[in-house]
Amino acid sequence: MSLYYLAFTEKGTNLARAMARHTGGEVFRSGKPLTAAQWTDRHFQKGNVLVFIGACGIAVRSIAPYIKDKTSDPAVLVADEAGQYVIPILSGHLGCANDWARILAEKIGAVPVLTTATDVRGVFAVDEWAKRQNMALCHKQNIVTCSSRLLAGKEVVFSSPWEIKGTPPANIMLTQNGQAQVVVSVFRQPENVLHLVPRIVVLGVGCRRGVSTEQFSEQMDRFFNKTGLCMESLCAVASIDIKKDEPALTEFCSRNSLPLLTYSAQELAAVEGTFSASEFVQKTVGVENVCERAACLGAKGTILLSKQASGGVTVAAAQKEFTPDWSWTD
Repeated sequence: MSLYYLAFTEKGTNLARAMARHTGGEVFRSGKPLTAAQWTDRHFQKGNVLVFIGACGIAVRSIAPYIKDKTSDPAVLVADEAGQYVIPILSGHLGCANDWARILAEKIGAVPVLTTATDVRGVFAVDEWAKRQNMALCHKQNIVTCSSRLLAGKEVVFSSPWEIKGTPPANIMLTQNGQAQVVVSVFRQPENVLHLVPRIVVLGVGCRRGVSTEQFSEQMDRFFNKTGLCMESLCAVASIDIKKDEPALTEFCSRNSLPLLTYSAQELAAVEGTFSASEFVQKTVGVENVCERAACLGAKGTILLSKQASGGVTVAAAQKEFTPDWSWTD
């Protein structure tokens, strides 16, 4: 996450520098050398934090052409040049603009001005909770439905195969078997529920040397379609070290922004558990199973999906331990 400050006057620039001394980040003054529009065009990216020191109107006009949706927009805040108020105006929850407003306001002795209804009324914000639990949001159109119910004092039903530590917030009900409006799962869910996907799955992969990128991608698609596993659940891909430069494998990881974890045959052989065995694989790489063992070692967890083989590619999945917690809201 990178912070970028844009000021329009000398006084505003001094305030931006004071903020940056506490938080890090780059300070710019409009017109030197970039205009506000050029500065916004360069820095309006997911994961960034943009802080305008000046009028809200200038900030709104600057960011308007770039706004897409709440899951991809960066955090945008405005502070007046006197340093009295800090106002998050975009991506308050998912982009953490509300959190940054509190942080910056504390550092300079200002007042954070939060306008999101859930914050103003102290109501549970499911999107912010999911972000803090390292969960991806799917079917995000249902965020509004859930938030509206909570703001109206109505119940929202959660379903999770993992026990959630702590006391549920007001009007959050947990179910194991009934219909739920919010489902925590690494597997695909109907579009009429808000699907929260823990990023806890390590994909273990083995493949024939020289397998084409196209064939590799086809086998990956087949695996996800057959198992229903969500791509959003992945946190890493794991394999044997002789595959660390396999083009199809490295391209898949790069395209999906996933780290590739590789292990020696000795490290894989030392993983405890019962795994499917192949004499051919044993003779070729020195261990009888790559995908399941690599997945378990990478996740430091247990097998979620056993080995599936097709088209010269073997795939398995293991999941890390996961303990979601309500307590951050306290």
